[in-house]
Amino acid sequence: MRTNTRKLVLNSILLAMGLLLHQITPTLGLPIQPDMALAMLFTIMVLNKEDYKSCLVAGIVTGIFTALTTKFPAGQVPNIIDKVVTVNIVYFIMICIYNLPFIKKIENHKQDIIISAIILPIGTFISGCIFLLSAQILVGLPGSFASLFMVAVLPAIVMNLVAGMFLFKIINLSINRMSYKRVKSK
Repeated sequence: MRTNTRKLVLNSILLAMGLLLHQITPTLGLPIQPDMALAMLFTIMVLNKEDYKSCLVAGIVTGIFTALTTKFPAGQVPNIIDKVVTVNIVYFIMICIYNLPFIKKIENHKQDIIISAIILPIGTFISGCIFLLSAQILVGLPGSFASLFMVAVLPAIVMNLVAGMFLFKIINLSINRMSYKRVKSK
């Protein structure tokens, strides 16, 4: 029970941080913005790699949060579709990578860093494509798919990789220190 509560609280804090990051991220001069909430979603997924339900719930909540804070005209439904589909695809990719023989030989902490470095750009690419496709189908795009992909998705891939790795290391360090203090105090 204690572990589930602890995991729930940690996921909630990370989702709130993702919401805040999504809210303050600029639009790059277009009606579309890089999705920094994805970095937090992927961090939650790596931290909950054995728990598909937690990852799916985090994806749904992230979709709702980004829908509430989107700067894309009528981008609410495409945001929700994007996050739900992305979390499922990226979870499958993540589990496949964790099960590779050479990844299994690496210690857990380094595995998580490697997986984060892989899924952050891949997941952002998948998310950007799904968002643009669903927005194109449902509400239309304010420009061509290719131009919006080049101007919004490609910079978001780089931003999410850099910011996501930075955030993942800070979060991982905080979790490890928290665990150390808990064990030490007993």
